[in-house]
This record gives sequence, C-alpha cells and structure tokens, in this order.
Amino acid sequence: MADTLNSAIEILENLVGFDSVSGRPNQAIVGYIKDTLEAQGVDVILSYDVDGERANVFATIGPRIDGGIVLNGHTDVVPVEGQDWASDPFKLTRIDDRLYGRGSVDMKGFLACVMASVPVFQAAQLTRPIHIAFTYDEEIGGLGMPVLLDSMEALGCKPSVVIVGEPTEMNIVTGHKAGDEMRTEITGHEVHSSDPRGGVSAISTATRLIAKIEEIGARLAADPVPGSPYDPPYATFNIGTIEGGAARNATAGWCNFDWEFRGMPGQDSRAIIGEIEDFAAQELLPVMKAVSPKADIKIITEVAVPPLDDRNAARAAAFVSEITGQNSQSVVSFGTDAGYFSDKGLSTVVFGPGTIRRAHGADEYIEVTELQQGLNFLRAVAEKLAC
Repeated sequence: MADTLNSAIEILENLVGFDSVSGRPNQAIVGYIKDTLEAQGVDVILSYDVDGERANVFATIGPRIDGGIVLNGHTDVVPVEGQDWASDPFKLTRIDDRLYGRGSVDMKGFLACVMASVPVFQAAQLTRPIHIAFTYDEEIGGLGMPVLLDSMEALGCKPSVVIVGEPTEMNIVTGHKAGDEMRTEITGHEVHSSDPRGGVSAISTATRLIAKIEEIGARLAADPVPGSPYDPPYATFNIGTIEGGAARNATAGWCNFDWEFRGMPGQDSRAIIGEIEDFAAQELLPVMKAVSPKADIKIITEVAVPPLDDRNAARAAAFVSEITGQNSQSVVSFGTDAGYFSDKGLSTVVFGPGTIRRAHGADEYIEVTELQQGLNFLRAVAEKLAC
C-alpha cells in the first residue's frame, strides 16, 4: 500500500509538471501517460481533435468483454494567470500532508491514483474490464468527450458503469447541471466620439444585451425549483470575459464577450437562450442596422454540455455503494464529462478524492490522505471486478 501511495505522489508530481492548460496542445502530458502505461504492458489508444494537437487516452485492463467500468478524468487544467501562488503552480510542492500544484485536486490527483493502481488492477485477475479514459479540454466544455465516445463506439466498448473521478470528497454524485458555453460577437460602426450619433457602439450594445441576460437570471433566481437538491436551486448565468473597442475617442467598432448558462436538468436551456437571441434580433439589431447595415450580433453556442441525469445513475451508484457502504447520494452545480456519458445512456456517477472548493484557485492542493482514499477505493474496485 505504501509503495502504491509513493507511486501516486511521484506520478502526480510529473503530471503537475505539465502546463496542460485547456485549449493548448497536450502531446507532452499525453505522451507521458502513454509511455507510463505502455511500460506496464498496457495497450494505449489515442483519439485526436481535428487538428491532431490534443488527444484523449484510452486503455483497457482485463478481458475484452462487455461490462466492467470506465474510470474517467481530464488532463487539462485552468490557467494560473492573475493568481497569487505561494509556490510554482507547475511544480508539486509538499507541505506536511498537502500537495500543492495546479490540477492537483482537479483532477490530476485522480489520474495519478488510477495510473498508480495499474499494477493492482493487473494482479487482480479481473473477470470484467477496467477501462481508463482520460480526456482533453474538459474545463472549456468537454471538447474531448465526443471524440472519446466515437472512439469507444468504434472499439466496441460497452461498459456497465462509468465513474468520473472529479473531487467530490468521496461522496456519490448522481446529477449535475447542464452547461452552455457561449460567445457573443458584436460588430458596430466606428466614428469620432465628438458626434457619436453616426456610429454604433458595440460596447453599448453589449451592455444592453448583458443587462437582458442579468434580467433573465434574476427572474430564474426568483422562481427556484421547489424541493430541488441543487444549490442554488435554479439556472444561472455568468459573464466571464469582455473585450472591445479601439480608443476612448471613437465609438466601439467591435465587442466580444464570453458567458455561460448552467441549466437545471430537465429544463429547456435552448428556449431560455432563445429568449436572449430574440431580444438581440428584434430589439437591438434593427436599431444598429438603421445606422450601419454592416452592424451585426452573433450569439454562438461553442459547447452544450449535457446535464448528468440522476435517473440514469442507479446502476453506477449501486456499484459504488456496494464498495464503500455509502447509501447517500447528492448533486452538484458544476459540470463534468459525466453528462456526456449519461447522455449516451451509460450509467454514470461522479466520485473522487479531494474537494471542488480547492479547484481553480491559487494554491490548489490535494491531501496525501485524500490520495490514499482514492487508492483504497480503486483497490476495492479491482477486488469487486475479480469476483
């Protein structure tokens, strides 16, 4: 057991050392994972994005038959720019029981537990397979998941259970909200600010559209879903970034902003986003085009992350419950790759070491004892699948 823990810490140190921020080529970290698995005799299959710059990792241990489980995690992390770290975020730093580094808890800690447990899986004489599935670009909408699912289908992989190892404090999570990753691009018309009447300020248009988004968000918040286990019990918006204009003495010729909508399971997210699109088309755009025919508003859905539907989680939840003895289940508001698996009809839960409260911020860390919890669970999984 101590050897497995030491191996997990060493692997985590290597994983954290890769600056695998979402949206960037990830050949380096994927190459390390592939080499590490293949050195233990595990065949690895990579599936790539259209540019061949980012890849998912897929491997199977045990018999090539239907059933078994998928252990899923993502290799990408969020950026560190603008954060005040006490140590190098891309160098694992241990202080007492804490292991600091970007991605240590979200979710390279789980990846390290899975990779360190490969010898345990191999020694267990599995009667059902364990599939390892590590994806790219989860943090920006799960962009790697459609590619992974196509690859799994081509391989004829039909698991019974999927466990997504996001940090849940080792609690069984059976549902989460949807996530629509949105971008709005506004084209205005530049004129000198001494007489802005002949121009169209893309920034001013953006503020009106953002105000509409906030208005709808306030309406949803004022009408929470009765008895909902979600916190908050309603859909939410967030405006994440905004940029535009060229100078203070000219009307802004352009403005772009990125935003998201986290809809409740069972809610018609497209209808709510459609309300925003209608406002732009019917209220804002005609006024803009009356001044400049080239003015435009584009509202783009970059990714639509499906919700994790707890109605499809029973088999996976029962599997984890049998191993851990846990009977309680919960839901979360953050999104994961689990929604994609569930949307394909695969029974899926989110269950992993550490807490999401430490994710994405400065001085992110996972505790050594939390890694041990993850390793203990994976050992129990191997024993269960050897029965």
